[in-house]
Amino acid sequence: MAGDQGAARGPLIGVLALQGDVREHLAALAAAGAVPTTVRRPDELAAVDGLVIPGGESTTMSKLAVLFGMLEPLRTRVRAGMPVYGTCAGLILLAEKILDPRSGQETVGGIDMIVRRNAFGRQNESFEAAVDVVGVGPVDGVFIRAPWVESVGAEVEVLAEHGGHVVAVRQGNALATAFHPELTGDHRLHGFFTEMVRSAG
Repeated sequence: MAGDQGAARGPLIGVLALQGDVREHLAALAAAGAVPTTVRRPDELAAVDGLVIPGGESTTMSKLAVLFGMLEPLRTRVRAGMPVYGTCAGLILLAEKILDPRSGQETVGGIDMIVRRNAFGRQNESFEAAVDVVGVGPVDGVFIRAPWVESVGAEVEVLAEHGGHVVAVRQGNALATAFHPELTGDHRLHGFFTEMVRSAG
């Protein structure tokens, strides 16, 4: 019986817990059938099958990643093909280039895209909108100081647009959305990512 339970156990997916809406992602991953855990240190990163980089403040997250000795380990694992999903600030951190970076802001990279920070407006211009995501279907997109993707390379698949701007992309094992699915109670995007992690494993 214990063996059966072990076989049914979902993949171990970390949430980068330096800053941002960590708790909501942990809950969404659990609802999607994954085994969620927080990741703050390189040894914790080494133990997970996949990683979510949450929304938050991308400049702060970048600086904390450097401070905690996480930036290079993150880059190494993402380059090696670890499945990773970035939401909002996480999308910015997965970009190869930011159009308007803050001083000292670095990225993890992993998706051949150029992004614009706060492209949809400031905090008081946050909004919700229906977004049709390839492979998932229509979802309720929560946009909070959201970026958008200005351009993508040939290897990047555009999964969704809103208002003529790219807001969801995938390149190999890397997935990113400009909006926050963890705030809606709809766990299909986390389920989509959990299946990506299962397939990669």
